[in-house]
Amino acid sequence: MLLAIEAALGEYRRHVMRRDSERVPVTAALGAVLAEAPGARIALPRFTQSALDGYALCSADGLAPRELIGTSAAGDPSPARVGPGLAVRIYTGGMLPEGADAIARQEIVDRDGGRIHLREAVAEGTGVRYAGEELAAGTTLALTGQRVTSGLVAALCMAGVDEVLVRQRPRIAVLVTGDEIRRAGEPLGPGQVYDANGPLLRSWFVEQGYGEPSVVYVPDDEEALARAMQQALDSADLVVTSGGVSVGDRDFVPVVAERLGVSRVFWKVAQKPGKPLWFGMRGNTALLGMPGNPAAVLVCLAVHARAVLGHMEGLTEPMPQWRSGVLSSEVEADAERDRLVRMRMMDHAGTVELEVLPKQDSHMLSNLASAHALVWLPSRELPFAAGERVRWLAL
Repeated sequence: MLLAIEAALGEYRRHVMRRDSERVPVTAALGAVLAEAPGARIALPRFTQSALDGYALCSADGLAPRELIGTSAAGDPSPARVGPGLAVRIYTGGMLPEGADAIARQEIVDRDGGRIHLREAVAEGTGVRYAGEELAAGTTLALTGQRVTSGLVAALCMAGVDEVLVRQRPRIAVLVTGDEIRRAGEPLGPGQVYDANGPLLRSWFVEQGYGEPSVVYVPDDEEALARAMQQALDSADLVVTSGGVSVGDRDFVPVVAERLGVSRVFWKVAQKPGKPLWFGMRGNTALLGMPGNPAAVLVCLAVHARAVLGHMEGLTEPMPQWRSGVLSSEVEADAERDRLVRMRMMDHAGTVELEVLPKQDSHMLSNLASAHALVWLPSRELPFAAGERVRWLAL
């Protein structure tokens, strides 16, 4: 009995444990997931200041001339107090002097030596950024389960936050199996092929922000696989294998995993490609055994590995985030398995339109140069019609 995709995603929620948390400098937290909500250490702005270059003054004086009594620049405030008939030259970010309640922008001011004349009056509050108008000290800046982006790093630092509590990044080990595998640039013997899975797995994890995974190539030998898998299980939080998970005489991943104490959660999902997917847990370490065909590996990464990692990191929304679009043409359905189809994404009058690409077999990857989206087509007898609404993930 094949497991539905939704059911497989539910198994990750039930079995995958969150990683421990650690406190790290904000500048080292990019890409990590917050384990607690950080609050601002200071108000923003910290003090009342000018939003532009001009002159700080009392708005009640109207168009009356003012005498200049000082300068206030960012980081160099003026000690002068502004009263009637007085003004301070001020620059963007400069602290508003005591007594001033408005900024006259320099474009409406004529300067005559030590005096200024306004060509138009300014109202109270003009050009002023008030202390705390953006947020007060202690304001929550982000939520638990939120991933740290470059924008959030900037917001945290500006609010005086130097450290945050985050989930530890998962350690990832990759095992690429197969006697036929050779790396690009090496000579090929009879029956041998160039490896796509190792580079695909490595680059996907790096692209997703998990750093360099451990990548080990393993022959189709049960004992060699057992040695490599034992080391991977001992050193990683997520072990991903490619190849060796089906029912052939050299498909050793399921038997070796269980021999090493990995408890099988499921084997085989009702999806195309990627049907032989194997998932199990040993303690807090997850093992995803993926098929050997590279398109199936890509699908399993985008849907299944993404969900496992999201649960490990405690993301608020750990499941793959499906979006909505419409098909540009009719697409074949599968009566027994959900199809996960690589497509080109286009914007048509504000609607995401999805165009199926040729060469969709699980051993084919050449269309990835044009693929923007992975489209989920649930199993059914009738083909999907042009204009029909479907769900998709960005690739």
